[in-house]
Amino acid sequence: MAGMYYEDFVIGKVLAHEATRTVTEADNLLITALTMNVQPLHLDAEFAGQSMYGQRIVNSIFTLGLVTGIPVQETTLGTTLANLGFREIEFPKPVFIGDTLRVETEALDKRVSNSRPDTGIVGIEHRGYNQRDELVCVVRRTALMKRQPGAGP
Repeated sequence: MAGMYYEDFVIGKVLAHEATRTVTEADNLLITALTMNVQPLHLDAEFAGQSMYGQRIVNSIFTLGLVTGIPVQETTLGTTLANLGFREIEFPKPVFIGDTLRVETEALDKRVSNSRPDTGIVGIEHRGYNQRDELVCVVRRTALMKRQPGAGP
């Protein structure tokens, strides 16, 4: 498995993910169309140009997906059983078309599941940064993870 088992998560350890992604106009257009979000800040260059941002901003649902997706290969690929929920999501700065995002992940807390002792529950924080090292997204979530074979009862 490429992903980490419950036991591999060390509270407070930060993983800087190697994969980065430049956001394209097509990304923004597709997610906006797929979610039926007709917000002109995402779609209308003239409207957005008159806004406080001076340009279109990327749909935050895309940013959220990218910041939770980039870490998958190194953290949860094949070892997660469920995303139990998002605790908190913040977008401190906007993302613009052409920004390149990188992500780091930190384990916040963890415990063995009471109802499924062969699994563990891990609190994870993903932080997304643009090419200027500005924090653009913070996602705190809870994942149900497999335990290493033989680790459970």
